[in-house]
Amino acid sequence: MENELFGVTVEKLVLAGSQTIYMLGWGMIVGGILGVITALGLVLTRRGGLMADRVVYGILNVTVNIIRSIPFIILLVAIMPLTRLIMGTPVGTQAQLVPLVIYITPYIARLVETSLLEVKPGVIEAAQAMGATNLQIIRYFLLPETYSSIVLAMTTGMIGLLGATAMAGYGGGGGVGDLALTYGREAMNTPLMVFTVVILVIFVQILQALGNGFARRLREPH
Repeated sequence: MENELFGVTVEKLVLAGSQTIYMLGWGMIVGGILGVITALGLVLTRRGGLMADRVVYGILNVTVNIIRSIPFIILLVAIMPLTRLIMGTPVGTQAQLVPLVIYITPYIARLVETSLLEVKPGVIEAAQAMGATNLQIIRYFLLPETYSSIVLAMTTGMIGLLGATAMAGYGGGGGVGDLALTYGREAMNTPLMVFTVVILVIFVQILQALGNGFARRLREPH
């Protein structure tokens, strides 16, 4: 038939690609922001931090560990009632943003936390000696020192989130993963399966190359 590729219409291929980009983009934007905030909370409230608080740190630490220990496909099913409460339905591309954000936030938080902890204590001490407030230290000293590392962390997180979007098809999220499962595996369409794998591999290579390039530019002296 005309307008088909590997037994699937071009329109369906384009739709699947756009659904994956939608879930990846919005999931990363929201999850990235929440992840950085969570990472700052972990670093600032830990013992010896600028705002040390054992209770707050304990809550954040345990919450992050619990969510990270749950495989995405189980998390997706387990929080369907929450997804329905927030989005009005537990299925669909938009609805899958809820489990995707919940899944990626602690993942990003741990990666960014590691980056923030690499900042030398002398930098913070120098900022305090100059009379900088905690907010100023975060904005002008802590974050700028880790921009390059945070970009690499976000790149790693985005690649991990791409894998999660493939599983989001089980929640009716559509995307390339759903295309491969529904029209590839179940229909025994091996060429389509190979095609989707190649597309995902190329996508990952592009994301990693962009992340590495951006991080390298941030490391270069201005």
